[in-house]
Amino acid sequence: MAAVATSWSIRLTADEERKVRALLSRAATVDGTEPVSEQAVHRLGGDSTTAHLLARADGVIVGYAGVEPAHDGHPAMVEAAVDPDRRGRGIGREIVAQALDRGGDDARVWAHGDLPAARAVASRLGLAPARELLQLRRRLAEPPLPEVPTSAGVTLRTYAGPADDADLLRVNAAAFDWHPEQGGWTQREIDERVSEPWFDPAGLFVAVDSDSGDMLGFHWTKVHPEADGEPAIGEVYVVAVDPSAQGRGLGRLLTVAGLRYLSDRGLDEVLLYTEADNDAALHTYHRLAFERYHVDVAYARRAHTYTGEEG
Repeated sequence: MAAVATSWSIRLTADEERKVRALLSRAATVDGTEPVSEQAVHRLGGDSTTAHLLARADGVIVGYAGVEPAHDGHPAMVEAAVDPDRRGRGIGREIVAQALDRGGDDARVWAHGDLPAARAVASRLGLAPARELLQLRRRLAEPPLPEVPTSAGVTLRTYAGPADDADLLRVNAAAFDWHPEQGGWTQREIDERVSEPWFDPAGLFVAVDSDSGDMLGFHWTKVHPEADGEPAIGEVYVVAVDPSAQGRGLGRLLTVAGLRYLSDRGLDEVLLYTEADNDAALHTYHRLAFERYHVDVAYARRAHTYTGEEG
């Protein structure tokens, strides 16, 4: 086996980014799940705070790890992948160990899908689960979707364009101030997603106060296109409710509006992500017939209890 050399950089070259994306694509095809999050993929290009670790053998990139540094009291987060053709040679263990060292004592590494290989790396490094992110799914035809509920003094509309962006960021920051990834959205995150092929302004629902026009919450839906023989699937991408508007039934109102939109698009199924310990969110989603489908686990060197509430 060729010796593996590792190197850090703050910004990948265009060629390095292209090769890392190709590696991630190969890993997703083999594993049946994406090896890193959408946010981590966005951070491969352009300016970001992520530190990138590349593992090379004979000059070929065979492994990648990204470290998003600790911020606002949240620990550093690591995401990593090894080329499927180079697994079983200790590369994953090496790059995860280096990435955790860079992230600090409380750093965590995501195992998307919590696959056996990832659990083996975690065991060898003495890591323990610190956080679980559940993927839930439901069919859109059965059981039948409820009608969109109403809320006194609330008007439901769709995205009005850039004029809504400041309020989207305000509501998102307030609803997810506890969340290490979602709570840090800036205009860049909105711009990146609005420019994606999947974006449809008709699928971004906004609840506003009928008198003042103030934004109270939003539901951003997403449609994943057909790929690798798998049919297109909808996603409850972000549901955020301003804490000052809690108790008005806006979470259910916005969620159902988005589900009915996705159903009208002719989709058969919808997914969403939620924290495993968010009992309030799980109660809402189970009432809407969502069931557990998949789990992502964040491992850490030191046990840590993660708590939070969704908007």
